[in-house]
Amino acid sequence: MLVKLDTKEKFHVITILEPALTANMTEDLERTFNNCTQNGVKNIIMNLAAVSKMDVGTAMTLCNMQQNSYENNHSFVICCLQKELEQWLDSQELLELMNVTPTESEAMDIVQMEEIEREMFGE
Repeated sequence: MLVKLDTKEKFHVITILEPALTANMTEDLERTFNNCTQNGVKNIIMNLAAVSKMDVGTAMTLCNMQQNSYENNHSFVICCLQKELEQWLDSQELLELMNVTPTESEAMDIVQMEEIEREMFGE
């Protein structure tokens, strides 16, 4: 699976460079996610601008990543979904389980706001 990683002070941006996320890529996706959360920077932004298709299993993996992140007081935000993929996720009733923003900049804002909330409320 082709990805680009960009590490900032408070988060990693994982940009998927594949047009489709399929079941056989799920293990690579999880490994990339887990590797990014093994250091001091645990918040993740996943940019899916290049992705036009995914299967249900991969979408469920993203939902699980979302849930695990919040259980561990980390942020996980998906950004830049193509309209067709966003509509498909909505039709599968999975979109509402994800923290999705239209742009990477908005995803960065969400992560920073959640960081402030965790600091204010003691995680």
